[in-house]
Amino acid sequence: MAAMILAVLIALCTLAAPWPAHAVGDLANYLSKITPSEFFPGADRFGAPQGEPPIVPVYRGDQLQGHVYLNSDFANAVGYSGKPINILVGIAPKGVITGLKLVDHKEPIVLIGIPEPRIIAALNGLLGKDMTPIAQGAEHAPQADIISGATVTVLVMHDSIVRAAMRLIRSGRIGGSNPAGAVTTPPSVVKTVDPDKSEIRDWTSLLGDGSVRRLHLSIGDVNDAFAKSGNTVAAQNPEPGNSDDTFIDLYVALASVPSIGRSLLGEEGYQRLKDRLQPGQQAILVAGDGVYSFKGSAYVRGGIFDRIEVLQDGASTRFRDKNHMRLGALEANGAPALREIGLFVTPSEFTLDPAEPWQLQLLVQRTTGSHDKAFLSFDVNYTLPDAYLKRQAPLAPPAANAPAPLPATSRAQQSAEDAEEPLWMRIWRSQTVSVGITALALAVLTGIFFFQNVLVRRPLLFTWVRRSYLLFVLVWLGWYANAQLSVVNILTFTNALLSGFHWEFFLAAPLIFILWAATAAGLLFWGRGPFCGWLCPFGALQELTNTAAKWLKVPQITVPWGLHERLWPIKYIIFLGLFGLSLYSVALAEQFAEVEPFKTAIILKFARSWPFVLYAAALLGIGLFIERFFCRYLCPLGAALAIPGRIRTFEWLRRWKECGSPCQRCAKECPVQSIHPEGHINVNECIYCMHCQELYYDDQRCPHMIQVRLKREKFEAMSSPSMRKSGQKTLVTHAGRPLTAPGQPPDLTRPS
Repeated sequence: MAAMILAVLIALCTLAAPWPAHAVGDLANYLSKITPSEFFPGADRFGAPQGEPPIVPVYRGDQLQGHVYLNSDFANAVGYSGKPINILVGIAPKGVITGLKLVDHKEPIVLIGIPEPRIIAALNGLLGKDMTPIAQGAEHAPQADIISGATVTVLVMHDSIVRAAMRLIRSGRIGGSNPAGAVTTPPSVVKTVDPDKSEIRDWTSLLGDGSVRRLHLSIGDVNDAFAKSGNTVAAQNPEPGNSDDTFIDLYVALASVPSIGRSLLGEEGYQRLKDRLQPGQQAILVAGDGVYSFKGSAYVRGGIFDRIEVLQDGASTRFRDKNHMRLGALEANGAPALREIGLFVTPSEFTLDPAEPWQLQLLVQRTTGSHDKAFLSFDVNYTLPDAYLKRQAPLAPPAANAPAPLPATSRAQQSAEDAEEPLWMRIWRSQTVSVGITALALAVLTGIFFFQNVLVRRPLLFTWVRRSYLLFVLVWLGWYANAQLSVVNILTFTNALLSGFHWEFFLAAPLIFILWAATAAGLLFWGRGPFCGWLCPFGALQELTNTAAKWLKVPQITVPWGLHERLWPIKYIIFLGLFGLSLYSVALAEQFAEVEPFKTAIILKFARSWPFVLYAAALLGIGLFIERFFCRYLCPLGAALAIPGRIRTFEWLRRWKECGSPCQRCAKECPVQSIHPEGHINVNECIYCMHCQELYYDDQRCPHMIQVRLKREKFEAMSSPSMRKSGQKTLVTHAGRPLTAPGQPPDLTRPS
């Protein structure tokens, strides 16, 4: 039974994201939940899906009003969650966007922070926009209206809508740019990268022929661009510094081309890159100097490099931290020393044709208020020099009855997909450092628990070890890595068991998986204490703020035992209520799970609407007077862990026979009042802070140990040479136990 529970708990790892309600790209399923008039006024019915990827005609009677498509079917729409953001888009026959509907996503910033209507409002600038001139290259794509705190999410949504419309129009299925059924003239030659062209070149020659492309912007250039953009507020907040100073000096190169890669990375660096690249993948080197960073807030905000984007033929991609390798310097002779150098590998879902032109787009942002920003984009156009290419005649046309071959880009993408390792493996590899730090922290905690008897005998040392560990858990594990477990994890796991269990989803969040595995193992040894008392970032926040309050002499409230005993079942009632609700609707249960302030205080760092912030602040405020108030009485996750925590195999907390009767010292000093007046410890409520174990060995505070110390001191005094000369006799027994040897003190510290 214990093994079964352990196996279940170890699998609680995915649970950072809800189980998908629909299959990705299920256009017909999404359409069944909306009405045609939401995209075209007066429309009354949808037609049958057409083509692949599918688009659905919309009619008013028998008159065609336009079509509806799913953005993720045509363009990259993967956001912070690593899953597509699915938006239904209405588009008129001539290519004008008429309506948008966000139908499915797993973006945490939208699920638990910024209201969905505010996100959609940022996309309303696309409504009424004619996408045909953009698809034909006559106009630039419109800029997104950015929401502070959700920059990447909005950019991904906006760009996926635009790129999908451009691809749809260019295919000739709508917009009239290339009528469906028209015969496309095959190319006279096919261009590919020549693998035999591989020579070491210096920086000057690479820059001279366009192997390395450069974008140089001065502070004056950027100020002028914002002034011309029409954004008055942005123009009134110029960049500080002289107008001739460098804002950014940006260099871009296709490092997967042998000669360019060997020149810029060196032989060893290029060989490591080749070993990493999968079929169809390319590598782009981006380097920069100046006051503006092209990397931006990638590592702070989830690992997406939100200031650079690669575009080719209507498709686009942004890089995540797993696609990035940091370089210290360029190996090419004469290369300048640059502040930032990054090597980016294109993700498998994006196929970059190195023989065709592409662009790297730099997003420049400017703060215009406490929560507002303005944005401009600058393009670095890249075309691989002809010297690296070889040309060959296209393959002979296939026989009339032969299946049509895939385009070159599709073949490359298919090869990459065939050779691609599972996503969860790539995620783990990309988070090697974080996984290593977490594993080391868990090893340290295991050492603390196994050698607790040594540590608690040194109260001052143990106090600082505990505070340091809690500070690490709060700052790094919580605020930086966002590895905060939640009762939502348990609810969605249960739902996954009922609707279909897939390990690859559960392995997609390495730190969450590791923490759940450690928590499950800890339940067998120590109950819920290891997580609740040591690994919960919000618990750490409560304890550290209460410690500061005690230092500031804030009065502490001791809840009367009778009331305390009636309050702690509340968290079990909350958990059972959420669990029962999840069997009806997981989405509804997740909303009620906001009783946990973890998302507000830890994941979003209080950057949320005021009711949520007020609730979290109120709990922390009460916790200044009643230590760990939320943990004691309201935490449904603590309740959920306490239930299987009863299966623990070992009893590590020591007690004297006098504990509880007559001594009440530990019970009165327990920070969460988990010790009954009778003296026994309620493991369901214990957070394993080990304060009672400090008292257990303290011969200045524990009444039992005080008696032991006094008897020992009396024995030592009677055994002194001066006493022996005076003819005094020594004690030879204690509690009926004879001494093992003359002159040795009795064993007075054996626990009952």
